[in-house]
Parts: sequence; structure tokens; C-alpha cells
Amino acid sequence: METKRNRVLILTVGLALGLLFALEAMAQEVPRITKEQLREMLDRPDVMIIDDRSGADWNASEFKIKGAVREDPAKADEWAKKYPKDRTPVFYCA
Repeated sequence: METKRNRVLILTVGLALGLLFALEAMAQEVPRITKEQLREMLDRPDVMIIDDRSGADWNASEFKIKGAVREDPAKADEWAKKYPKDRTPVFYCA
């Protein structure tokens, strides 16, 4: 019984560490831009600004980018399909 419990614990820790490293690798692959770079992109027709804050955070904020669309981050698999693939998405969560 103890051996089985140890195996489950080792497997769980291993999976958690693997997930942590995978998330870190994905985060490093996402390019970031400065607010100055974003300002230069605001009027470009090939760029779409997506505010992906939660509803409560979005409603409570006084800072919103004009022209940005707000999308629920929990439903990304639903709304991601509706945007053209030839446009550059810029996500923000100020």
C-alpha cells in the first residue's frame, strides 16, 4: 500500500513539474511589446487588440484601449475561431 502511494506521489509531482516547465517554455515563446510599440500599431488595419481580462476586472478598470474588443479568457476556444488568421492579434490585460 505504501509503495503504491509513493508511486502516485512521485507521478503527481513529476506531472506537476512537467506542466510547470511546459508553461514556462510557452510563456517565453510569446513575444511582448511595449506600450510605445502598441501605440504605433493602434491604427493598423492588420492588427486587432483583444482585451482578455475577466469580466469583473474589465468592468472595474478605468483603463481600456479604444477600439479593443473584450473577450472572456475562459472561452478562448470559442471566440478564437471568429477572428481572421491574416490579422495580428495583440492581447492585453491591463
